[in-house]
Amino acid sequence: MDNLKKETLEMNVTSGINTKKLALAAFFAAVAVVGSTFSIPVFGSKCSPVQHLVNVLCAIFLGPGYGIIAAFTASVLRNLMGLGSLLAFPGSMCGAFLSGIMYKYFKKLPAAYIGEVFGTGIIGGMLSYPVSAFVMGNSAAGVFTFVIPFLISTIGGTFLAIIITMALKQIRMIERAKDILESK
Repeated sequence: MDNLKKETLEMNVTSGINTKKLALAAFFAAVAVVGSTFSIPVFGSKCSPVQHLVNVLCAIFLGPGYGIIAAFTASVLRNLMGLGSLLAFPGSMCGAFLSGIMYKYFKKLPAAYIGEVFGTGIIGGMLSYPVSAFVMGNSAAGVFTFVIPFLISTIGGTFLAIIITMALKQIRMIERAKDILESK
């Protein structure tokens, strides 16, 4: 039994996979999927503010890589369950990536918030055009068609994230959780 445990630990160390972070990413993806049962239809997209909350939490606790994994997983599940559209992919993944990168380099909560809003609202909104036009067959879509609906959704979700993360920061839970996630 000890050999199996040792081999598993060695695999995780050499492959760079942090099992705790992967488990938390899966949990956050599940929260995003369940949270997507509450969505607001805006101009042909299903705005899911919980996804944006999750993106910010992933940025702070997990970083950009695991955040993208969680966003991709949630988008796949939402589409398979009929809770989202293909537009979930560019919106959620761009937001998770930029939020994670901004927080990683600036180490400030507002950087994660700004990254989420800009990543999802502007970049994700614009990248949704080719998905909508060429994959979904929406001939009425333009490059900026989804920017406003995505901004509405991400601002709502980011506002929720601000409330939650400020409370977590006051009780020093962010630092404690990060220490646990980074420990062996």
